[in-house]
Amino acid sequence: MSAMNYRGYHARITFEADDGVFVGRLAGIRDRILFEGESVDELKQAFRDAVDDYLETCAARGKEPQKPYSGRMMLRIDPERHAKAALAAELAGLSLTKWVERAIDHEADVA
Repeated sequence: MSAMNYRGYHARITFEADDGVFVGRLAGIRDRILFEGESVDELKQAFRDAVDDYLETCAARGKEPQKPYSGRMMLRIDPERHAKAALAAELAGLSLTKWVERAIDHEADVA
């Protein structure tokens, strides 16, 4: 997986063929922060500028900027899968959290 990353924020990029521009959006936060560029270099600079502007605007308003992810994840799975995962983690000598982190790293190709 290839993604743009700056100051802990990531971007989702699309290409708008009609306009000939790359359009980006900060990923993982509820605030809607968009940016665009006609070239890769322009897009990268617009991304950095958008993050910096977002953080500066939050500071000026006394608002805490949203963090992309808290590190806490709540999910519901069926009890049989939960049991399989817990057993696999125990047999691997890992906590369930560490086992899930490894599974996510493997499946999401996280570096």
